[in-house]
Amino acid sequence: MDDYPLLNLFLTMLYLFLWVMWFFLLFKVITDLFRDHSLNGWAKAGWLVLVILLPYAGVLIYLIVRGRSMHERDEKLARDSEAAFRDYVRRAAGTEGGSGGSGGHVNDLAKLAELKDKGAINAEEYEQAKAKLLA
Repeated sequence: MDDYPLLNLFLTMLYLFLWVMWFFLLFKVITDLFRDHSLNGWAKAGWLVLVILLPYAGVLIYLIVRGRSMHERDEKLARDSEAAFRDYVRRAAGTEGGSGGSGGHVNDLAKLAELKDKGAINAEEYEQAKAKLLA
């Protein structure tokens, strides 16, 4: 290790970091290229050839030309994923309303108890409706 100075070690680490970041950026561009539904097959093929044959210039040109739409696609994907997750949680928890699923029964029982408390139905009607819901 005596023949490899500390500065060279830091430069080697810097080059390794830049190399990894370059591949990250290259894969990000290629992924965005295939995820974009507004481009036809020939346009995708042209961008891919440009990015593979002239990697540095191709990626920089892609970022300059399509960088904003790349960000918009990422944003839309995040919004869609969040909406799908929220919908899944809502369905799994059964809080969609209506009487389908266990969450619907809970809501219906709460409405019955509220009607009984207001005096709209008597205790006998409440018990009959509750038995019907739970059957």
